[in-house]
Amino acid sequence: MSTAIAPPDPALLADWLRAHVRPFHGAVRIEPLTGGQSNPTYRVDAGEHRWVLRRKPPGVLLASAHAVEREHRVMAALAGSAVPVPAMHVLCEDASVIGSPFYVMDFVDGRVFGRPDLPGLTPAERGAIFDEMNRVAAALHGVDVVAAGLSDYGKPQNYLARQIERWIRQYRASETERHEAMEQLIAWLLAHRPDDEATALVHGDYRIDNLIFHPTEPRVLAVLDWELSTLGHPLVDFAYHVMTWRVTPEEFRGLKGHDLAALGIPDEDAYVAAYVRRTGRDAAAGLPHFGYYLAFNMFRMAAILQGILARSLQGSAASADAERTGRQARPMAEAGWRLAQQLTAA
Repeated sequence: MSTAIAPPDPALLADWLRAHVRPFHGAVRIEPLTGGQSNPTYRVDAGEHRWVLRRKPPGVLLASAHAVEREHRVMAALAGSAVPVPAMHVLCEDASVIGSPFYVMDFVDGRVFGRPDLPGLTPAERGAIFDEMNRVAAALHGVDVVAAGLSDYGKPQNYLARQIERWIRQYRASETERHEAMEQLIAWLLAHRPDDEATALVHGDYRIDNLIFHPTEPRVLAVLDWELSTLGHPLVDFAYHVMTWRVTPEEFRGLKGHDLAALGIPDEDAYVAAYVRRTGRDAAAGLPHFGYYLAFNMFRMAAILQGILARSLQGSAASADAERTGRQARPMAEAGWRLAQQLTAA
């Protein structure tokens, strides 16, 4: 059972906000925001001002995990770009203020869709939402990292090899029991890794529930949760996004099994074709090694889910439903291994 993380002390936070963000009158009100399994996030109201505070969880953390400093840097760099982000105010790396490093950004009022099948919307509305999500994905991978001041935001060489090694380490560090499908998938990924290099800004967790849409329009107002962002291969990043079409809701927030035509949601081929067109790629060439990138992302998601499960069992999870979410590591690994076998047979 996970233990809830106590929110920051309102009086202490109020003093800090007045000194580092802006003066205000009245008491500070702090409300935990739902969603997300990693960095605890709070809405902070003070007078007429509304902010969001995102912090590292307390306790011992895996190396490179919960990187709020990187989140703050990349969103600040993207201000005014084609990739919408909240306005950033300040980063506090002094853990003594509230118990761990944090940053403060604007509160963006809009819609967050928890399910990719978008219940409650019309087919036309769903189609417009997915087209906008595709547009922002293409804009993300088209960011000029030099002009944005992000040329040193990651190591452009050997991205995929380093990612595989990193997530194997992360998985081993949080492993609670042996998953045979995960072991088979890891071995397959190591044996079949393509030698393909490309560099762009990548989000690392680009999916519909990490986007804030306009209250009434099919328009993204903010892309959130940049913890895993870096410089890397854009097709690996896009494959993570497209993984939604390859997994069921039970495996992890997927669309597999839905009647997409009836819902007004493009199928995988149409969605990929729109991305290819928007990024100026050769439509005839398709997306090289895309099946491998999908299998890798299923492995990576299984490793992330395993980390959530481990934090839940240790009592340091950011969400009350962390254990249930973490238990999805096994079916996600099994989905990845099934895909790997299909790719090998083909």
